[in-house]
Amino acid sequence: MKRSAMNAAIRAAEETLAAHRWALPAWAGWSPQDHRDNSDLSAWLRDRQLGWDVTDFGQGDFAARGLTLFCVRNGGQGPDERPYAEKLLFVGVGQETPFHAHKIKLEDIIVRGGGTLCVEFSRQGAVLDGTPDEVRIDGVPSPIYDRIHRLTAGQSITVPRGVQHRFWGEDAPVFVGEVSQCNDDFGDNYFLEPLGRFTAIDEDAPAHRLCWNEAP
Repeated sequence: MKRSAMNAAIRAAEETLAAHRWALPAWAGWSPQDHRDNSDLSAWLRDRQLGWDVTDFGQGDFAARGLTLFCVRNGGQGPDERPYAEKLLFVGVGQETPFHAHKIKLEDIIVRGGGTLCVEFSRQGAVLDGTPDEVRIDGVPSPIYDRIHRLTAGQSITVPRGVQHRFWGEDAPVFVGEVSQCNDDFGDNYFLEPLGRFTAIDEDAPAHRLCWNEAP
C-alpha cells in the first residue's frame, strides 16, 4: 500500500474525529520525529499495540478490502496490565474487513456515527467448539447466521469468540467503536482466507503518522 494512500486514510479519520468532536491522546498527533524524541513512551505504546493502524489485508485494494483503526487503550497479560481494549474504526462504503475470528477476544462493535454498518457471520472456519446460534444486538438476541445485521448510530453487537465475522459500510462512511478484552493483532486473528493482517508499505511520500507497529 502506498504511504500516500495511508496518509490520506489517516487524515480522513482525523476529519471524522473532528466532525464528531472526538478527542484523542496527544500522541495520536505525533509526527515520526515526535516518536524518535519520545522513544520510551513510543516503545511503551508499540508494545501495547496502541495508535494508528491502516491495512489492506495484503490485497492491494484498500477501498474494497481495508480498514483504518486507532487503538486508544490496550493491556496484556500480568497483574499490572489492563485486561481490556478500546479501538476506533473508520469504515468506508463497501469497504470490507474480511471474515476473521478471535479465540481470546470477546468484543462489542458499536456504531458511533455516520452510516449503516453491515455485519455478517459465517458457519465456516470456527476456531472454537460450541459456537452460539444467537447474537445480541444491544442485549436483544437475534439469530446469528443467514442474515446481514445492519447497525445504525448508537447500536452495538457482541461478537462471540471463535465465530468468523466480517463488516462493511453500506450507505455512508461509518465511525465505529470497539470495546473488548485485550487485543493481540499478532496472535489472535484467524482469517477465513489466507490474508495478511499488516500492510507492506510503498514509501512514495513522507509519513503523516506512523502506524503503531512502525514505532522505533
